[in-house]
Amino acid sequence: MRILHFATAGFSGATQVAIDLCGDDAEQQTLLVLRRRPNTPRARIAELRARGLAVELVPRHPHWLTIWRLWRICRRWRPDILVAHGFSDHLWGRYAGLLAGVPHLVQVEHNVRERYGWWRLQQSRWLGRYTDALVGVSDAVRAALLRQGHPASRCLTIHNGIDLSRWPSGPPWEMRESAVVMAARFARQKDHETAIRAARLLVDRGTPLVFYFAGGGNRRWRVRAERLVEQLDVSRWVRFLGPTQELPALYGRVRYCLLSSHYEGLPLALVEGMASGCCALGSDVEGIGEVIADGHTGVLFAHADAQALADRLHDLVADPDRGRQLASAGQRHVRQAFGRQRMRDQYRALFRALIAGSDPRPAAAGATDHRDGA
Repeated sequence: MRILHFATAGFSGATQVAIDLCGDDAEQQTLLVLRRRPNTPRARIAELRARGLAVELVPRHPHWLTIWRLWRICRRWRPDILVAHGFSDHLWGRYAGLLAGVPHLVQVEHNVRERYGWWRLQQSRWLGRYTDALVGVSDAVRAALLRQGHPASRCLTIHNGIDLSRWPSGPPWEMRESAVVMAARFARQKDHETAIRAARLLVDRGTPLVFYFAGGGNRRWRVRAERLVEQLDVSRWVRFLGPTQELPALYGRVRYCLLSSHYEGLPLALVEGMASGCCALGSDVEGIGEVIADGHTGVLFAHADAQALADRLHDLVADPDRGRQLASAGQRHVRQAFGRQRMRDQYRALFRALIAGSDPRPAAAGATDHRDGA
């Protein structure tokens, strides 16, 4: 099988999934095509190529040029399947694949809310007629695809997975720092403000915790968060780490991983923290509930409710055995359900089914199989 994956070169979660699905073996040959972003990190591209991945770049704008360059690659490389990851890249990727006569098209949607607008939603629905499978990375994302009017008969769920070997368990709970890590880019979707306000509430209650914010993103949203830290006088308790390669080590030495967010597709940052032995806390919003079973594998708190988050953290600090138990249960859960190999096997089964001309949903063994109306 010749599989072409198309995604943004912004190295988002969607890009990481595309990367994790690449790599030649006895059954498939892959090509990763990335759509340039401002300041695309050349070092990351070089690193991927050094790992043996075939990687090509296409322009970001104008969209017709993106489509034309990808069309040329498709005509030259002749993939059996084109997999287009994430909005709005899945539009331009499928246009190119359709024009190039690629036999099978797959859309992978990575979030429950995207900035479609009326015209782009019409385009996505039209392209859906010619797309063999529309994959949601969580049940919540699949439900969003259905609400948008995409064909139910072609929608299925394949949960994202991570390279478990990259996220070691770390030291025992008793030896970990009683601190919080939130790995999330600064953006409108992410809710750093609630976490910062919770840090202030914990200080006022006499149980302060250090909050580590790891990740890049939009400078405007980071500045906004920094100003709130200054206003609430919690600079001593909030650390801005920026983009970091030390996240596995950081998760491995602290007790709590947090994702305060307004919505999610499937939050890999939480999965990574849980795999590393952290006790997970997350906003009770779409996507996060598929990773955390409240009170069993972690803790959910009301959306955008700083007081609720502070209360949950206060209770965990007061009862460290409870945090240890939740961390242990969460780690077992994600290591069983969200491994990269499991994800790869499900996509491989999907690709085989498409080429064989059979129903891709039950063939993606282990994927969530949703029948029409079910």
